[in-house]
Amino acid sequence: MQKNLSLFRKCVDFLLPLRCVKCGAILEKQEGLCVSCWPQVPFIAKPYCSCCGRPFDFEIEESALCGVCMNHKPHYTTARSVFCYTEDSRDLILKFKHADNLYAAPLYGKWMSQILDNIKDPLCVPVPLHWMRLFKRTYNQAALLAHEIAHLKGWPYMPSILKRIKRTPSQGHLSQKDRLKNVRGAFSVATFEKPRLSGRTVLLVDDVFTTGATLDACAQTLLKAGAREVHAVTLGRVVKPMI
Repeated sequence: MQKNLSLFRKCVDFLLPLRCVKCGAILEKQEGLCVSCWPQVPFIAKPYCSCCGRPFDFEIEESALCGVCMNHKPHYTTARSVFCYTEDSRDLILKFKHADNLYAAPLYGKWMSQILDNIKDPLCVPVPLHWMRLFKRTYNQAALLAHEIAHLKGWPYMPSILKRIKRTPSQGHLSQKDRLKNVRGAFSVATFEKPRLSGRTVLLVDDVFTTGATLDACAQTLLKAGAREVHAVTLGRVVKPMI
């Protein structure tokens, strides 16, 4: 029986070989990045802001906040990201988000689950798409990531708790101020969902942290609906120079 399983795996590996999620090169042992692409992805490590997870360029105490969080404390307790969103790493997200590279979801979910510290039994809630955008795209990349994290951690997956009730334009080229205005009142929690949310910790999942405006609006909505606290995790994070 064991020999048959081994033969089956070899056949699958031959027909559907593991490939680098960045360049597509065939990998010998495990899913992920090839040796050439690995150094190109700027994975985030400490030190970083204890709240939003923005990486610092110098060593600093672990409880330190960045200037943005000091001036305006977000509604989420913590936010963490796997890597910086740069010219070298953005294709990992763009291919997953717009080119149907859904096979990468388990790997990305694994990366995201590995950076979650001191969060106990949260509800895994993806940042929702408006139904019209979901219809056009056919899937919500944040929901796929949240599902993978929930599966790996054994946490409840709750994709229906948070709804996007306002169809907002793309935030790609908006300023921080306009982003905050754009997502104001865009999310809601249905009354019948509030008992499941009451007193619970929530892990909010999205693909990219740009300014944090969307995550902050979602966290504020969840807290008003009864959540005890909200943490956030994203795959990528835009890091702009501090002025």
